[in-house]
Amino acid sequence: MRRLERISNYLLLFSLLATLSFSDARLTGIQDYVHILAVDHAFDFTTWTFNAVWIKLTQSAIDAPRYFQPQDQHRLVSTYLETVRDIENTSHQIDLIYSDPGIKDPDTAAQSLQRQLETLTQRQNALAPFAEATLEMQVTAILNDAGLTSGGQPIPWVLYHVTPLPQNLVISRREKIGQETNYILTPLTVETAATLENTVDQRLNVSSLVVNVGGLAAYPTMIMRTTALDWLTSVIAHEWTHIYLGLRPLGNNYDTAELRTMNETTASIVGNELGKIVMQRYYPELLAQDSTSPQTVSHLISSSRPEAAPFDFRAEMHTTRVRADELLTQGKIDEAEAYMEQRRQVFWDNHYAIRKLNQAYFAFYGAYADTPGGAAGEDPVGPAVRALRAQSASLKEFLDRISRMTTFAELQQAVGQR
Repeated sequence: MRRLERISNYLLLFSLLATLSFSDARLTGIQDYVHILAVDHAFDFTTWTFNAVWIKLTQSAIDAPRYFQPQDQHRLVSTYLETVRDIENTSHQIDLIYSDPGIKDPDTAAQSLQRQLETLTQRQNALAPFAEATLEMQVTAILNDAGLTSGGQPIPWVLYHVTPLPQNLVISRREKIGQETNYILTPLTVETAATLENTVDQRLNVSSLVVNVGGLAAYPTMIMRTTALDWLTSVIAHEWTHIYLGLRPLGNNYDTAELRTMNETTASIVGNELGKIVMQRYYPELLAQDSTSPQTVSHLISSSRPEAAPFDFRAEMHTTRVRADELLTQGKIDEAEAYMEQRRQVFWDNHYAIRKLNQAYFAFYGAYADTPGGAAGEDPVGPAVRALRAQSASLKEFLDRISRMTTFAELQQAVGQR
């Protein structure tokens, strides 16, 4: 009966949150035009959500991790991550075989590895529901300690699913950096993405960019597969925060660059704080490992750099954004775009592979302003959100205050900037 009651509650919550999968769901004029140009590549959320909900209902029916001892929960998650790591290593070995010009029959050479990959994938599929349920329970426990639950249960419930993620087509005006709209796409090849961007730019006279994402606030939330547990726990909490805000005024106001930055920076702050607590409590032995922030993990490829020639990515990106903003403010659009392309070459020379550096790039990555510097440049929104967190006695107080806001002016007033 307890399981049936939980399943019934899940169904009610899924129906309640069905319209809150995205904070920027309202159509605008430009979004209608983008839809026309990109609809052939649109991501099928209906099918994905149906499948994900079914998986979550199945996990609820199993309910096994709830009865595991803490050490067994720890071992289960660790085993799952080890299996994912083995899958990635095996896949890489297979790629090398097919890339080696000296191997005349790669199909035969890779047979044993292909069988190994199939076995590992079956193991991962068997472990994933239990690992996801365990991490959901652990994040829920931390939310309860933070006072962000009702009767021990957060609303919305912490529900996520590891899955191949769609991509995001981001649109900014050319004359001023700021996300005008976005469009969620089925994963594209680099060539197809570039063709779509060029078509959108030429037809609409905008700056566009197809970006990868590490998580998405559908419900259940979508998270990419990773072996970095500290990153995973922070993104689970980050995407949960978006759904939480979607039930409140701030999350329902996502239609300006300022409000988008308020939403994303809030989610990043909450996600990072809660994720760190999860690691401290349940996986302290992994806490010292290096991680990559949610907003950069999916778009940068950096090889090891010589220690004799350090390159501060955040500082250089901050410099680039500030100068680009200055040129755009002066109406020098072509000069600003030429400057950003020149700077992209500088990043490339320092082993950061950025496919396109333009207004849309900064509109997307600049909204994640939980850390000073970087792609946000001198945008005042991020510092104001960070100031509000510093002035709040707890994470709950911070969320209670900012979630009720609907304008940047309210935030400025709250932190004494007006």
